[in-house]
Amino acid sequence: MLDMTPKEVKERTALNINPCKACQPVGAMYAALGVNNCMPHSHGSQGCASYHRMLLSRHFKEIALASSSSFTEGASVFGGRSNVTTAVKNIFEMYNPEIIAIHSTCLSETIGDDLYSYIAEIAIPEGKQVVYSSTPSYVGSHIYGFFNMMLGFMNCLTQKTGTPNGKTAIFPGWVNPADIRELKRLTKLMNVPATFFPDQSGVMDTPMTGHYKMYPDGGTTVAEIKGLGDSEGLIALGEIVSTEPAELLRKKWKVPFTMLPLPVGIDFTDQFIMALRNQSKMEVPSEIETERGQLVDLLIDSHQYTYKKKVAIFGDPDVVLGLTSLALEMSMIPKYVISGTPKEAFADSVRALFEKYNVADQCTVKAGTDLFKLHQWIKNEPVDLLIGSSYGKQIARAEDIPFVRAGFPVIDRYAGTILPIVGYAGGIRMAERIVNTLLDRFDRDVKDEDFELVL
Repeated sequence: MLDMTPKEVKERTALNINPCKACQPVGAMYAALGVNNCMPHSHGSQGCASYHRMLLSRHFKEIALASSSSFTEGASVFGGRSNVTTAVKNIFEMYNPEIIAIHSTCLSETIGDDLYSYIAEIAIPEGKQVVYSSTPSYVGSHIYGFFNMMLGFMNCLTQKTGTPNGKTAIFPGWVNPADIRELKRLTKLMNVPATFFPDQSGVMDTPMTGHYKMYPDGGTTVAEIKGLGDSEGLIALGEIVSTEPAELLRKKWKVPFTMLPLPVGIDFTDQFIMALRNQSKMEVPSEIETERGQLVDLLIDSHQYTYKKKVAIFGDPDVVLGLTSLALEMSMIPKYVISGTPKEAFADSVRALFEKYNVADQCTVKAGTDLFKLHQWIKNEPVDLLIGSSYGKQIARAEDIPFVRAGFPVIDRYAGTILPIVGYAGGIRMAERIVNTLLDRFDRDVKDEDFELVL
């Protein structure tokens, strides 16, 4: 007989197995791709840039444009000053971007390359820009790289003229292009002029037209980034990814901000809509009210299939927090909630949700952990559903658990980057996927003699 006795799950401090995150340069590259006419540049080996581009391309099913300093043994020992100087010159001459966004890697950080002094001595063509950020791969996660690159753009470009531009700045955080499009739609319906930064819509979800453009039309423009300091206010989405950029905008350019969770599900989307209402001073349009009512109706209609179902949720912290909130609204029990990003603020926010829904004694949350730890927990006490990135498929297969893919990266399914999970419309989509995945498993497992009774 198999020994079903729960096994002790030991803590590990020096080893990650099946990480629930990527490295900082991946996030920096994705942030830079959200800027119009921008060439992301990886200051390190060519292999690093190739891996980061590959991971982004596998998720978005689009070309992740980027260049590299292409370190050799010499640059690895003596520094990459000549590499980046030559690279900037060649990139402007050959690819003609408006701006180059340079991020460091573990190699250039370890040898101590000073990008600030290097860039200060480069002859930059008139009308062009070069920004940079420090993104060592061995610290934090891709979420850190994302907000560090945002800080790099803002520190190098943002100004305050003293004349308000009449716009609200919105930091959407690390989300798919479809989510940004949905946030833009809600913002437009609420009649709030806004600057989204960064904005990967129109860059990482471009349509097939038959004509290639190296720099697609989407992305936040350099002028819009410069104008962030003249914004009337800021709505920052995602406490983990957007706090530091929001604090910088307030401290350096005196722009007040409202910090909100990523608007996934009813409650978190309500908060976003109310923040927009405070900016526009208008009533919520009937179109938005209808979508909210449809989501509420869907959750009521399907609650008998989701009530008390145990779910494990993993991935990027802000996305996971939103999905946890939605799961609780669906009367599910988020038994295990983890993120690979080492931010305890994430765990604190999830625990607050557990307390709000009175399930704290049934649930576990952990930041800065990996999927091996999650698998150990599930072996001791199984769950009914997994929600997270493609890296959870080994757990789903080994333990025969239904699996809904969401977050980053999703590399073995399609259309996730052009279908939103934010807003009421995104909540409807996620609820439909969760309920139908559970029903598919129910249909598979129901006894033959009972199958007709469930139709």
